[in-house]
Amino acid sequence: MQLQELEKLESISPEDFKKNYYQKGKPVVIKDLARKWPAITKWNWDYFIKIVGDKEVGVYNNIKSDSYTPINTADAYMKFGEYLEMVKKGPVELRIFLFNIFQHAPQIVSDFTWPDEYMKGFVKKFPMLFVGGQGSITHMHFDIDMSHILHTQFLGRKRVLLFPFEEQHKLYRKPWEVLSLANYANYYDHFDYEKFPAVKNAKGFEVIMEHGDTLFMPAGYWHHMEYIDAGFAMSLRALQSSVSGKLKGAWNLFGMRNIDTLMKKTAPKWWYDRKVKQLYADAAKTIGA
Repeated sequence: MQLQELEKLESISPEDFKKNYYQKGKPVVIKDLARKWPAITKWNWDYFIKIVGDKEVGVYNNIKSDSYTPINTADAYMKFGEYLEMVKKGPVELRIFLFNIFQHAPQIVSDFTWPDEYMKGFVKKFPMLFVGGQGSITHMHFDIDMSHILHTQFLGRKRVLLFPFEEQHKLYRKPWEVLSLANYANYYDHFDYEKFPAVKNAKGFEVIMEHGDTLFMPAGYWHHMEYIDAGFAMSLRALQSSVSGKLKGAWNLFGMRNIDTLMKKTAPKWWYDRKVKQLYADAAKTIGA
């Protein structure tokens, strides 16, 4: 991997953000974007346990999905409060993603402000919470709806690995999916370049996010996240301004995903083997093999 340290800015005006990052599709961390939100000091484990601890949520382990697993299928279900009590006590390789806590506690929407001055198109019905115990991993993928993301970290630290969408074949993207076949867990200590040689040429960024940091991820950006400490984050999603961008997201959601799920149910081994053959061929082209 050919990695650069992702740029971190203490602050930036909406005009400069649009000109230098949003319009260029360039990721960046902004440290003060969320600093004035009441949520920065108000939101913590005990607060969430109190207001939505009785709600059932899906939890996900660190095992990568296989040829039989439809995308975004939970590994187990439990009460949100029970999960957070586990997270508070120590390392837990379980995480929660795409949890719309605001449906259950609409009053906390007033704890943050939508940054409309930075970009338009926010999907305001669906701010999403992501929670992970120390040691939990979000494996390499890109967001299926192809939205722009403002991802704000609360509590703890999180290591993030980022690649532009165009690096997909070097990353060994599984056809008809948003996931990579390769395992990037603990990539900074070891990565299997013998099995996935094209990854050597993939150009990307890495950064460690801390409490209050907001990451701008342009539409389609690949990302892999590892929770150094237990923590949670909120993603604010904004649709692309172009019609073509919106159509790509709609196709992924209602076309690509449904076809992949159907094939996984009807011919999982044949479908998986076909995809693996294709992704290795795509990766080989990137290195002239």
